[in-house]
Amino acid sequence: MDVRRAGGWMLLAAALAACEPPPVEDAGTRGATPPIVSTIEFGSKEEGDSTAASRRSDDPDAGGLACVVARDGIRDGDTLRCADGPRVRLLMIDAPELGQGASGDAAVDALRALAPPGTRVRLETDVRERDQFERLLAYAWLPDGRMVNEEMARSGYAVALVYPPNVRHADRIRAAVRQARAARRGLWAEGGFECEPREWRAGRCGR
Repeated sequence: MDVRRAGGWMLLAAALAACEPPPVEDAGTRGATPPIVSTIEFGSKEEGDSTAASRRSDDPDAGGLACVVARDGIRDGDTLRCADGPRVRLLMIDAPELGQGASGDAAVDALRALAPPGTRVRLETDVRERDQFERLLAYAWLPDGRMVNEEMARSGYAVALVYPPNVRHADRIRAAVRQARAARRGLWAEGGFECEPREWRAGRCGR
């Protein structure tokens, strides 16, 4: 081989090597901070309930389904109807039936006072979105950030009723029922839950 030609190739290789960019290192090495990507979604279990509820309360339209309570949309203490049609069964609570007399009437009055016709609420669904009656299963959020389901329990006009897999806010609803019972609020002060609604529906209470 021609020595001069070989030397030329060696000089060219050295020049090209000097022009190569440095190797790319993985993010996070040598103290670099990788970009932060949030994976918390609306209603995610990775986020604490109180924090999620606080953020949702800022804007009644921030996620979920918009609903305006219909003029005749409240006929019992745990169901409401939206002006555009959907009938909503409030998750996690069970209010006395109208057939239970004064207790049922009181529960209806309590829900009407909390979310009167024309109220704009935001509906948050859980894992299962419909029941066997094709009602939408949801938590209803008022514009001021309160959850209607929780307030009905806290004021003493509903007990907890949990049907998995819809369990997202089960703990806070149960806590609200305990508070109402301990403070003897609403129907707890009048013996209105001596026969719970599901027991009454099953015919296990006197009618």
